[in-house]
Amino acid sequence: MNPINQAENKPLFDRGPSLGTRMVLLAVLSVCLIYLDYQQGHLQTVRRALSVAVYPIRVLVDIPSATFGWARERLAERDRLVTENRELRLESLRQRARLQQLIALEVENARLRSLMESPARLADRVQVAEILAVDLDPYRHRIALNRGEQAGVYEGQALLDADGIVGQVIRVNPLGAEAILISDPSHATPVELNRNGLRTVALGVGDVMRMELPFLPNSADIRVGDLLTSSGLGDAFPAGYPVARVTRVERRPGEPFAHVEAEPTAALNRTRQVLLVWEGGEQVALP
Repeated sequence: MNPINQAENKPLFDRGPSLGTRMVLLAVLSVCLIYLDYQQGHLQTVRRALSVAVYPIRVLVDIPSATFGWARERLAERDRLVTENRELRLESLRQRARLQQLIALEVENARLRSLMESPARLADRVQVAEILAVDLDPYRHRIALNRGEQAGVYEGQALLDADGIVGQVIRVNPLGAEAILISDPSHATPVELNRNGLRTVALGVGDVMRMELPFLPNSADIRVGDLLTSSGLGDAFPAGYPVARVTRVERRPGEPFAHVEAEPTAALNRTRQVLLVWEGGEQVALP
């Protein structure tokens, strides 16, 4: 036989123990280590060192889960705060609308010493509506609302904000409505002087900051700063809500009527939400 062929067939490395033998040796070694650790605790130090070495890896692995949980809690907290803030804002709007009547009733109580009809007057039902659009024509003060026939809105219904009367509905469709502001030149609001009960009409002049009272005689008891409230006459608006505050009184000798101007109490050009008012009831519907 050729020695060269034998050399070529000889393996480079001698084969070690078989796989089964190695498994038995490892099992015996493991049992010995477990026994020694149980009896004398030799591996306790090794475990501590390994736990220290592995801790950063555990932290890195836990970061995505912890970040996701933190973000989910923050978003849930934010949604809860946004919802709570909206509900509190709408509740504040409703209470301020109620307060308008309370102020008027306080003066009326001092003047008449009787509030027998007050519980019914304070029981108006209101519903919040959003302003969707504003008429761009400077001589037409009209707004579009997101409430319509399905919400029970009707033509002639009064609109309020947190400070006073805004206007009234003039057109209704199933899902929306159109309203006219009290500052529109074609609109007239029956009012009374809160201080003494003097009744008159406040006219819009196309300026959201000004109204006129053209039908007051020179002898009328009216002063700058007097509050004008809705009189309830003509079923145009519920009685007792603020409309405007007198800003100018000019008595003209030789003329039958004084020149009187007033500023609307409502924020006609700034509000984004209004209250639709139904006389009677206690329900307040949120958007």
